[in-house]
Amino acid sequence: MKILVLNGSPTKNGNTLALVNAFKEGAESKGHEVTVLNVAHKKVNGCMACEYCHGAGNGKCVQKDDMQEIYPYLTDADMITFASPIYYFTMSAQLEAVIHRFYAINQPQKAKYTALLLSSYSPGVYTAAVAQYKDMIGYMGMTDKGIVTADNSTNKTPAKLEEAKKLGASL
Repeated sequence: MKILVLNGSPTKNGNTLALVNAFKEGAESKGHEVTVLNVAHKKVNGCMACEYCHGAGNGKCVQKDDMQEIYPYLTDADMITFASPIYYFTMSAQLEAVIHRFYAINQPQKAKYTALLLSSYSPGVYTAAVAQYKDMIGYMGMTDKGIVTADNSTNKTPAKLEEAKKLGASL
């Protein structure tokens, strides 16, 4: 299975990346092909609601930014894993911009499965991000394979990294 991880953390070697790497290790141990895109370091603008993609663009966004590099990965993936820090109750702005730009293609056509990896310094701040994730994948007809959350008391701990690794290995 081809797994695409959209890492929305702008922090290099941070807590979110630790979860991503553990998840990737688990998935690759079962023979899956995992591609991690650090979308937080891409230049992706928000959707302009111009409707070019649903008219003359025929599924292609009018904006010529780094999202054009991401679209081929989205259309080729069997599974998409969303990874994000929680700074203020939702996924990072950088990951949100990528998610909003799914609009041009409506949804990844091949991907049937998803997972969510969230890190934060505060416990109990995941409700909004998890609800958005569940609504989004419900709309797209995808199946959730698991959610891992980590806060300041569990970030980068062996137990939490093992949880992310086990999620990857369970696929």
